Amino acid sequence: MANRSPSYGGQAVIEGVMMKGRHHMATAVRRSEGDIIVETKQVTPWSQRFPILKYPIFRGALALVEAMVIGIGSLTFSANQFAEEEEVELTTKDLVLMILFAFGISILFFIVLPAFAIRFVQAEIENNILLNLLEGLIKVSIFLGYVAAIGLMPDIRRVFQYHGAEHKTIHAYEHGKELTIDNVQQYSTLHPRCGTNFIFIVLLVSVFIFSFFGRPPFFQRILIHLAILPLVAGISYEILKQAGKEQPLLIFRVLALPGLWLQKLSTREPSDAQVEVAIRSLNEVLALEEATTERYESGVAEGV
Repeated sequence: MANRSPSYGGQAVIEGVMMKGRHHMATAVRRSEGDIIVETKQVTPWSQRFPILKYPIFRGALALVEAMVIGIGSLTFSANQFAEEEEVELTTKDLVLMILFAFGISILFFIVLPAFAIRFVQAEIENNILLNLLEGLIKVSIFLGYVAAIGLMPDIRRVFQYHGAEHKTIHAYEHGKELTIDNVQQYSTLHPRCGTNFIFIVLLVSVFIFSFFGRPPFFQRILIHLAILPLVAGISYEILKQAGKEQPLLIFRVLALPGLWLQKLSTREPSDAQVEVAIRSLNEVLALEEATTERYESGVAEGV
């Protein structure tokens, strides 16, 4: 079978996987009783409402926010499948607050702390690019340490396994294979369009762009990092999009390599049961997308 267009992506959630197509998404979760429950939703890309968001750079910054919003909804659904057993239901507000807290911690560790550390060596390093590379190395080291540390937690290891199941399932689909557990398990847990790749590319791009701002004082350094974040996200998205093509140019393959290596920390080999959940999620989305396409084509044929 021919390779399929890479129009689908996903996210690991608590005991499950979310898969998303152009117009629909599905979150499949295996509950403690062993059954798989699925929530499906129709999604309207923000770029349809605001055409400017379809253009390069703009669409990358948008994708970051849109992915966060969709991710919050999927995590809420998965968490509530287990919170109900303890008669404690998590609301979207609860998870939004958790995400905002995590975002604040990210700013502290990946912007404030590196900028503070640079103050002690700034006078010793004359080259701005070298100085920013050192700051980038500090950021990467913090990120690697964080991923490695949380990967030691049993619950997070299971999420990493579902992350691997998501990637394997997407690989099998994109290679035109029938979505069976045996077929899916043949593929790698690493995928060039992964969010982990995106984060790593963001770190690299931020080093490059910030090099044009010289060596500003501590607080100004922090503010500039925050101000250029949408631009950095936009450029990083375009790089990731190119790296995810069937035959990307060499430069994009090289830029994607560190993120692929990093996925060895953020993914684990999944069990057959976990792959079954990922397949169920993608199949639900594929069925909905196909039905939408058929309705559209039928409407066009009838002049609707």
